Amino acid sequence: MHEPAHLNEVLVFLIAAVCVVPLFRWARSSSVLGYLAAGVLVGPSALALVKDPDSVLFLAEFGVIFLLFTIGLELSVERLKVLRRFVFELGAAQVVVTGFLVGAIAMWFGQPVEAAVVIGGGLALSSTAFVVQMLVERGEMASRFGRMSFSILLFQDLAIVPLLALLPLLGSPDASLAEALGIAFLKALGVVIAALVIGRRVLRPIYRVIASSRLQELFVAATLLVVLGSGWLMALGGISMALGAFLAGLLLAETEYRHQVEADIRPFKGLLLGLFFMAVGMSIDLSLVAQEWPLIVTGLVVLMVMKSVITVLLCLAWRLPRDVALRVGPLLAQGGEFGFVLFGGAMILGLLDRETGQILLAVVALSMVATPAVGWLGARLSRWATPQPVAGLEGLKEETEDVSGHVIIAGFGRVGQTVARVLSACGLSYVALDMDHARVTRCRRDGLPVYYGDACRVEVLEAAGIERARAAVITVDRSGEASHAVEALSRRMPAVPVFVRSHDLVHAQRLEEAGAAAVVPEAVEASLQLGGILLSSVGVGTDDVNRVMADFRADNYALLEDLDGKVGKATAKRK
Repeated sequence: MHEPAHLNEVLVFLIAAVCVVPLFRWARSSSVLGYLAAGVLVGPSALALVKDPDSVLFLAEFGVIFLLFTIGLELSVERLKVLRRFVFELGAAQVVVTGFLVGAIAMWFGQPVEAAVVIGGGLALSSTAFVVQMLVERGEMASRFGRMSFSILLFQDLAIVPLLALLPLLGSPDASLAEALGIAFLKALGVVIAALVIGRRVLRPIYRVIASSRLQELFVAATLLVVLGSGWLMALGGISMALGAFLAGLLLAETEYRHQVEADIRPFKGLLLGLFFMAVGMSIDLSLVAQEWPLIVTGLVVLMVMKSVITVLLCLAWRLPRDVALRVGPLLAQGGEFGFVLFGGAMILGLLDRETGQILLAVVALSMVATPAVGWLGARLSRWATPQPVAGLEGLKEETEDVSGHVIIAGFGRVGQTVARVLSACGLSYVALDMDHARVTRCRRDGLPVYYGDACRVEVLEAAGIERARAAVITVDRSGEASHAVEALSRRMPAVPVFVRSHDLVHAQRLEEAGAAAVVPEAVEASLQLGGILLSSVGVGTDDVNRVMADFRADNYALLEDLDGKVGKATAKRK
């Protein structure tokens, strides 16, 4: 066998990633920074284990292609409709205002118009991967500031499409700025229209046939063909391959196969995107950074303060509460991963000189490092500005108007908080109602979507968006309140399933009669869990334990009803 030409470099990349990235994850930092640090370590500025970053850049660019593809998968039409006001108004305002001011500062420092457009557009974007990871890990994705942050990030992800299309046009000596902007806008519009039309007409039937074959490898191969084929067709037309991948993501977002596609493509995206960030890290010149550190630190402070202030003011202009605005602004103050993409491409095309590009790359990387500290400062300011909870319905209705497909939690004690954490871990939104004023105040200070209100009242449920909810969970302690809440929910929205906890089997039967879709008797379930642990500890096999537990849970714990005379009588009467 012949020795592969690049095997040494491949091994260097893998060793660096395996050794460095887990350290950043252990420190609760972003894996993006880990890949950047690994690239710097093996690059020509440090250990020089890989002397030519351009040798892997072609393969690394596929990471950006797969990243755009997954972003397209997330941008279904239904999701955009729910958040359209904050995505297309607030998000657009943030990108335009920030990009214009940053570009104006760049021109003031002597940059040409084309370079100023790239700098303004690149620094206006924040890190979707970094911020979303922080929100999910902290269980804050369902909070209002989490939803607002995601809305702005969503538009920024959309904005990268025309920015990537604009890059080669700005690099062309014959194209004017106005013409380049117009062509980039038309290309982006064409991509979206094509996705909406073709996705509904073509891809669904094709994937239906492939899925019917039940061959997993064929399904993965079809997805890779769609991604790379769309990119290839776009490249033939003079458009970026990344835009083709974005189009492919939008196409598949309109099908029922999007979740399986996302799961299949995740390993390719993670590996290749990590390689891209390592290539970016290798291109960072540490000697230049050390020489220009006063300028880099100044640029870092100016960028994060300016983006924070702009975003806070825009949130206030869109009539968001002060505490929400003070959380969103600092959270989105950093530069994003697409800044590396834009600035790296601009240096290749000659739009940015090497020194300016290196300084910008260093500012973006350091801003991501500083994000946890700046986000903590925003949280402290937000606590100071958090208003006291009120029982009025107008505030509840206004704050939940952008929520759809959420779960309403009635009662936010220990059980309600556990349910909320489970929902947040899966990225699902919730709106919690509780009558404990002190508890609501504490939760609001932590940025949680908890409101003062009685879930037994129809008007409160309407204000919480029961018409748009996918389910409701009743976790209140008092049995009478639970029954009233179930009756109110069943009467107002019978199509919304209601899940309730009960104290025992008698209470569970009453709740089912009131309209609950499913009831979990906590005392009985805790006993079964204890019994299951006991069986495992005395040597009973896992399969047998699961079978026994399933038998006891079958038919609403029918086997356990026979052990209680009162429950048996209640069951007989019901039958």
